[in-house]
Amino acid sequence: MNVLVAHPTLRAALAESGREAVIVAVRKALARGRERIAEGGASPSIESLAADAVASLGVRPTLYRQVINATGVVLHTNLGRAPLPDVAWEAMAAARDYCDLEMDLAHGKRASRLRGIVEPLVEVTGAEDGMVVNNNAAAVLLGLAGLAGKGATAISRGHMVEIGGGFRLPTIMEASGSPLLEIGTTNRTHLADYRQAIDDGAKLILLVHRSNFVMSGYVSEPDPVEVIALGREQGVAVMLDLGSGALRKTTDCGLPEELTVQRAVEFGFDVVCFSGDKLLGGPQAGYLVGSHAAIQRFRQHPLARALRCDKLQLAGCVATLELYNRGEADRQIPIWQMLTAESGELRARAQAWCQGIGIGEVVDAVDAVGGGSLPDGHLAGVAWALRWDDAEVLLGRLRGGEPAVIGHIVDDRVLLHPRTVIPRRDDEVVRAVRSALAL
Repeated sequence: MNVLVAHPTLRAALAESGREAVIVAVRKALARGRERIAEGGASPSIESLAADAVASLGVRPTLYRQVINATGVVLHTNLGRAPLPDVAWEAMAAARDYCDLEMDLAHGKRASRLRGIVEPLVEVTGAEDGMVVNNNAAAVLLGLAGLAGKGATAISRGHMVEIGGGFRLPTIMEASGSPLLEIGTTNRTHLADYRQAIDDGAKLILLVHRSNFVMSGYVSEPDPVEVIALGREQGVAVMLDLGSGALRKTTDCGLPEELTVQRAVEFGFDVVCFSGDKLLGGPQAGYLVGSHAAIQRFRQHPLARALRCDKLQLAGCVATLELYNRGEADRQIPIWQMLTAESGELRARAQAWCQGIGIGEVVDAVDAVGGGSLPDGHLAGVAWALRWDDAEVLLGRLRGGEPAVIGHIVDDRVLLHPRTVIPRRDDEVVRAVRSALAL
C-alpha cells in the first residue's frame, strides 16, 4: 500500500484528488490484483497496479448510463421517455446552485415556488389557472383528494385503467381517501349512470382518456360535454385524466387524432390532468389546469407539499412550456423533431450508417410513439438491418458498448432505427456497430 501510494504514477492524482481518495483507489486495485491471482493469472506489477488505481480515479460513477435509443419507439419508458429540449436542460443547469426558488428578489420576501409556472401554463392551455406536481399519478391523486375528499368518486368501468409498472387507477383512488363508485359496464356507460351516481352521493366524476389502449365494437359512452353539463347542473365537479398531454395536433404528423389539452379545457372540465414527459416532451411532471377555484383548493391541500416539484423540474417545465408559447416546439423539442421527421431524411441517414462500414441493408420498418400514448400511432420508418451469427449476442454487445446502443430483433436481424437517434449521434452509432462486430 505505502509503495503504491508513493509511486510516481500517482503523484498527480494525490495533488488533484487527495490522499484519502488515492488510498481507496489503491485498495480497489490491490483487490482486483488478488482476484486475478486467485483465478490463475500472473501477479500484477507495481506499475500495472498504479495504472489501475489512476484509471479508477478518472471514473466518476453515476447511477445511469447515457444510451442511444435506436428502437424506433419515441417515448421509450425504459429509456427515460422524452429526451429534454436543450433550453430545458440549460434552465435546469442554471438552477443547480442557489436560486430564487421561493424568494421575491425585489422585496426580499418569501414567494411561491409555483409563481413562474402559472403564466406559461395558462397561456398555452387556455385554462383559468394551473399548477404542477411531480407526475401525472400525483396530479390525479391531488385532484381526487382536493375535489372529492372523503366523498365518493364516480368512474365508468370502461375508464378503470392500469398504467405502467402494474399501478391501477382504483389503487390510486383508494390512496386519495375517496371511495370508488363504479358505474356502467366495461363497454357501455350512459349519462343516466352518472346521474344515478350523483343521486347515490358521488362528490366527483372522473373521466379517463384512453391514452394507452383502444376500445372498439359494441361500445358507447356519453359525450364529455354532456357529463360536464350534468355535473354543473348537480353541483358536482368533473375531472379528466388526459394522460399524454398533447399540446399540438398529432394529425399533422400522420398520427391518429389525440385529444389536446386545449380542446379538453374548451369542453369545460373543472380540472384536466396530464403528463409532462410524454407528448408534451419535457421533464417528468403532472399538470393540473382548470378553474381558479379548483386549482386554489389544490394549492392549499396538505398533499400539495408532499407532491411538489423540485427546482430542477420546475425550471425544465417552464422552459419547455415557453417553447410552445413561442411557436418553437417543432424545432426545439426532440420528440416533435422525431415525430415530424421526413421519410426521405430518415432513409438517407440509415443509408449513411450502412455505407459507413459496408454491412447490412436499409429496410422499411414501423416506428411507434410509445410511452402509453397513441396505441394506434404507428409511423412508417426505416431501419439499418444487421444480420449476424447470433442476433442476441450482437444486441448484447451493442448494449454493453460505450455508448450503449439499444436496438431490437426482427426476423433474426438487429434493427437500428434513425428516427429515435438524435442526428448529432449518427457517427457514434456507426462506431458502436463497428466495435460490436470487431471490424
